[in-house]
Amino acid sequence: MSRGRWSGGGGRWLVWAGRAVLWALIVVIVVNGVRAPFERFTQQNAPSSAVPVEGNGFPTVQASAFAAQFAEVYLNFDGARLAERESRLAPYLPEGVEGQFGWDGFGRMSAGAVQPYGIEVVDADNAVVTVAYQSENRRQLLSVPVYRDRAAERFVVAGRPGILPAPRAAGLPPKAAPERDRDAEQELRTPLEDFFKAYAGDTTALQRYADAGVTLQGFGGAFTFLQLKDLSVPVSGGVDREVTATVTWGVPSKAVPSTDPEPADPGQMGGKLEQSYLLTMVKQGDKWFVKDIRGAYRSVAG
Repeated sequence: MSRGRWSGGGGRWLVWAGRAVLWALIVVIVVNGVRAPFERFTQQNAPSSAVPVEGNGFPTVQASAFAAQFAEVYLNFDGARLAERESRLAPYLPEGVEGQFGWDGFGRMSAGAVQPYGIEVVDADNAVVTVAYQSENRRQLLSVPVYRDRAAERFVVAGRPGILPAPRAAGLPPKAAPERDRDAEQELRTPLEDFFKAYAGDTTALQRYADAGVTLQGFGGAFTFLQLKDLSVPVSGGVDREVTATVTWGVPSKAVPSTDPEPADPGQMGGKLEQSYLLTMVKQGDKWFVKDIRGAYRSVAG
């Protein structure tokens, strides 16, 4: 009897053990089934262990400066000054290449406003630098392949450059004009006219218009004040007021003055230049003082 009971109990124990093993296997299968796609997902979205091209130590700033200097020489040529261009190009080119580097020696081209625009690092020693420039009425790009000699810490132009069209200027959407405080504009006009007169030339008088603790620095005679053309003061509360002022400056001529009232050379005549400023004005008692002056934000009309 006892032996039979033991045998039945052992059978039940084996059944329960088998069920436990089965459930354990099911749990393992389920966990692995859930974990596998999760691991694949995280691996796909995790940062690569490879060193990115930008982080390989290539000196992008120095290479961009080198390419921009090269472009200044390369993009300016005149068929009457071959030897000068060739000698100026030499410090940028590999030994043994043709001195004009692809130009046949005829015609002329001028370019300016050369600035680094971008760089594509190919590997630790090679990159393609793109510079922007202006030639006549066109803004264009020039791509310059550059090689770095790591041991000598020097650069050289590694191949023919390529001229590309630059992106066009972005479209400027219209902007609604803010509600203007006409009373404040009337009150501020005379103080600001006096301020800009001093800003143009009288450095000593300029400080009379500065807020406490503020030191202003003007043009010191480089321009003359002609007109406060426009003044815009948005409706707002508070002691400080943000004021947009459009000023007409007189631009002196650097040429020898002509006795002719209408000289043939316009450069002999003084010109006019309109500029816009954003001023922070503070009122103390019945007087206004300048707390800050900087370039204005975008215009309303664009």
